[in-house]
Amino acid sequence: MNNHNHPGHSHEHQPHHQEHRHVHNEGHGHSHSGHSHSHAPDNKKGLLIALIITGGIMFLEFFGGLVTGSLALLSDSGHMLSDTASLALSLVAMIVAVRPPSLKNSYGFYRFEIMAALFNGVTLFVIAGFIIWEAWQRFFAPPAVASGTMMIIAAVGLLANLISAWSLMRKSDTKENINIRSAYLHIMGDALGSVGALLAGLIMNLFSWYIADPIISVLVALLILRGAWGVLKQAFHILMEGTPAAINTEEIKEALLRIDGVIGVHDLHVWTITSGLDALSGHLLIRDTADPHSILQQAIDLVEDQFAIQHATLQIENSSLKHRELKV
Repeated sequence: MNNHNHPGHSHEHQPHHQEHRHVHNEGHGHSHSGHSHSHAPDNKKGLLIALIITGGIMFLEFFGGLVTGSLALLSDSGHMLSDTASLALSLVAMIVAVRPPSLKNSYGFYRFEIMAALFNGVTLFVIAGFIIWEAWQRFFAPPAVASGTMMIIAAVGLLANLISAWSLMRKSDTKENINIRSAYLHIMGDALGSVGALLAGLIMNLFSWYIADPIISVLVALLILRGAWGVLKQAFHILMEGTPAAINTEEIKEALLRIDGVIGVHDLHVWTITSGLDALSGHLLIRDTADPHSILQQAIDLVEDQFAIQHATLQIENSSLKHRELKV
């Protein structure tokens, strides 16, 4: 642990790095509850509406399948069960994520949302895999399907999915929040499935071409996989402490070097805690005659104003401060 001659400054939710002490500027602590990235009340409301609708359609398809004897409807109700569980997980993740930080969990539980998104992305892959497997089984001997009943149930499901998707888009942050987006992709996967079922039902009703069912199912599965891959890739990138996609660390380094008195920038790291909440840490080497407090203030203002990073941890160094080379 390094020590230096400049007084430390307090900052809320200070990150823990084992090999050096961080300097923060007073007055730049911020509460995440008031941070612009947090849309928890709206997100939770949107998810709850989507969960209720999806759960309702799941029971409709399940009992509809029992009454009509339709295996397709029973299978789709199982798909809806997976989506209902995923939406419930996303909702639980949002509730858990707002729990306050503690000594053992200095960042709080924001990462739980990323874990939920990762799990939802994996389940999308599993669902798509089951659809493709089932389609393959039916491809060479497609069974006769009660296309009329299938189209009616599919139409009801599509309407419900569109209402759920609209609710999430209207109430929630489906672009920036990866947890919400993973739930949204589950709903859109259902909607695509309903569109596919409607199209397949129409073709089978008009031409008795039952192979349309597995062919369209595979196309839907491939669209689901495309969305799931994006969620998985982003969630994995965040969990691996990857640099946020919208941020260029070289640009930050060059901007910090332009501060008068700064002669070097090293060990610069930028990562994402959760969707919309990025963090930064780094070391600034300054001239011995420079004012460390003024430079620190300028650096914190710079990363917030130019790069929208409020959670910054910066260490000021001069020729009198030496420490061993860090691994990363």
